[in-house]
Amino acid sequence: MNSVRIREFHYPDDYSATFDLWQSIEKGVHVGRSDTLVEIEKKLQRDPDLFLVAEVDGKIIASVIGGYDGRRGLIYHLAVSASFRGLGIGSRLMSEVETRLRSKGCLKCYLLVTIDNDEAMQYYEHHGWQHMDGVKLYGKELA
Repeated sequence: MNSVRIREFHYPDDYSATFDLWQSIEKGVHVGRSDTLVEIEKKLQRDPDLFLVAEVDGKIIASVIGGYDGRRGLIYHLAVSASFRGLGIGSRLMSEVETRLRSKGCLKCYLLVTIDNDEAMQYYEHHGWQHMDGVKLYGKELA
C-alpha cells in the first residue's frame, strides 16, 4: 500500500469526498445539519488546523474534526474507510489532533460515542479515553 498522508482539510475541494466518507460509515458518524458545506465553512473559520484528513494516492480515506473553545476540546467524526481500518490510520489522526489541541493549551477533551457502537468505545478506551460516569448529555436545536 502506498503511504498514508495526514493533512489539513482543504475547503471546499475536500468536502464532497469527506462527506461521502462520513455517509459510508456503518455506525457512529451521524451526518446532519452541521455537516453542510456552509456549516463546515463556519467551523473552518474558527480552527481550520483541527480538521484533518488522511489520504492515499490523493483519495481521502479518513477524517477527524477537532474543536477548541478556549477551555475544552471536542472530537467529531473520526471516520476511516472500511477497507483501511486496522492499519493505525485512525490512531494517527487522533494523535495528531490531540497534539494540535495540546499546543493550543487544551487541558481536557471530550468526544461522543453512540450507545450502539461498542467497537468505538473499546477503541477509545484502549487509547486512554475514559467513560464519564455521572454525566448526562443534553442537547437543544437552536435553529
